[in-house]
Order: sequence, then C-alpha cells, then structure tokens
Amino acid sequence: MSTPDPYAFDFEAMFDDDYLFFYAPLLEERSDADAELIERILQLTPRTRVLDLGCGHGRIANRLAAKGIHVTGLDASDRFIADARLGASKRNLTNVEYVLGDMRSLPFESASYDAVISWFTSFGYFDDDENRRVLLEAARVLAPGGQLAIEINNLAELLPRWQPATVIERDGAFAIDQARFDPMSGRARTERTIVKDGRTRRLTFSVRMFMPAELSDWLTNAGFAAVAFYDNRGEALTASSRRAIALARMPFA
Repeated sequence: MSTPDPYAFDFEAMFDDDYLFFYAPLLEERSDADAELIERILQLTPRTRVLDLGCGHGRIANRLAAKGIHVTGLDASDRFIADARLGASKRNLTNVEYVLGDMRSLPFESASYDAVISWFTSFGYFDDDENRRVLLEAARVLAPGGQLAIEINNLAELLPRWQPATVIERDGAFAIDQARFDPMSGRARTERTIVKDGRTRRLTFSVRMFMPAELSDWLTNAGFAAVAFYDNRGEALTASSRRAIALARMPFA
C-alpha cells in the first residue's frame, strides 16, 4: 500500500463551495484595501500587465481591472475560475482574463508581465522544490525590472500566539481547524472539519511558511535582484506585523 504524499494539496477539495461559504465574506471585507495596497506598493498604472497567481474567485483581479489595469488571473480551481469570470462579466470588465492552470508551469511566454502578485498565503502549497519552481516561473514571466509581491503570514508574529484549534461559525455551520507547526520542515499542517447542512467533511492540507530572511534567500536564488518586506499597510515589516509582504524586483537588464 502506497504512503500518502504529505505535500499533496487537493485544490478542488480545499477551494470549494464550503470554502466560499465560510471565507468569502471575511475576504470581501478586506478586498478593497488589498487592491488599493497592491496598486500603491507596485505603482500600477493602466498600462501595467499584472498576473494574479492563485487568483481565487477574482476578488482582487476584478478590482484591479476596474481601475483600468490589465490583469490575468490564474488558479487551479475550476469553480473559482468560473466565479471570477462571472464577476468580471457582471462588472463589464474587458481587461481581465482568467486561466485555469498550474503556477508551477505557467502557460505564458517569458517577460509577459510587469508585475506578479501572490496574495493571502497563495504561495507554499507544494514541497520545497516545487515551491522554488513557482518562484522561477514568476521570474521567467516578468519583464526586466518587473516585480513580484507575495503576501503571507508573518511567522515571527504568528508563532507566539499560535492556536492549536480555531473555529469559524456561520449560520449554524462550523469550520474547525486543528493545526500544528513543524519547525523542522517549516510547514503548518491543518486538519479541517466542516459541519454544514447535516453532514461532516474532513480534509487535511499542508502549507510551507517562511521567516523573511529565508524567503529573501529563495527569491534571490530564483533570480530576483532586490527584495524588501512590508506589512499589510505598506510600511516596513516588524516582528509585530500581522501580515508580511515580500516585494522582489527583477534586474533591469
């Protein structure tokens, strides 16, 4: 009997109707601020070509497109891509497209984009070799001087307040996460139990987490020339910042 892959990430099981039911309202509360921060720190203009990796249901990509920015959203979930396209259609957006694909092997030509974004812990789904491949692919599709913004948990702030179990309740339904962090692998492994509509469903997922110094080394090794870190307000990252944003720039030549 084969041993289950500890790094296998089932996107369809994870990002489904239940995910949207519990998390979409929480994400919508921050979506306008997220889009404004991305526009500001990347200095986006209507001429900028942006790739949103792990775009989900288009909450950020559609907002950036509404500002006149040219956006491509890529995600591995059929459901999310369909929802993102529907959202763009409702807004009559013609400068955004959505692609079903794998961020480890991007279906785009080299130097196709001025900026790549990976938001709300959309980086770290795979084993270390494949996570590094994601960075290499982002570097490949960026034009000279292009920038990559990765928004993740600030591990220095998160670990001291780590909770082994968390519960989200909505309309009598529950999403229960039991999580543990392995310092040797740098991974958080979560067992999620969904209790909703008279049924119980369980799934397990694992995500790689980073201290800024480690992620900075990874980005440099992937070919980025400069890396800086900010908090969720676009200010310098500190140990008490709730979220961390790595901003990496490709060489200009």
